[in-house]
Amino acid sequence: MEELKEYDISQFKGIRELLVPLVIREIMKSRNVSEEEAFRLLYSSFLYSKLEVEATKLWHLSPRALYGLLNEELETGQITFPEEA
Repeated sequence: MEELKEYDISQFKGIRELLVPLVIREIMKSRNVSEEEAFRLLYSSFLYSKLEVEATKLWHLSPRALYGLLNEELETGQITFPEEA
């Protein structure tokens, strides 16, 4: 049982590592900012702190949907998480 738990965590980290660059590209495209600024915006966000937590299931959202949540956070200071997340 312990091996399965470790596998699930490493699998989640892999998904997150693939997803973050796609979200960064979406930020760069939508906000017309540099890669450095896009990383700063994402990594300093509340959204990213929740994306790091496997249990939130935010990792299953598309890069565009995640950008939408980030944009909402940047504009309003709040996030309306989807029910399925």
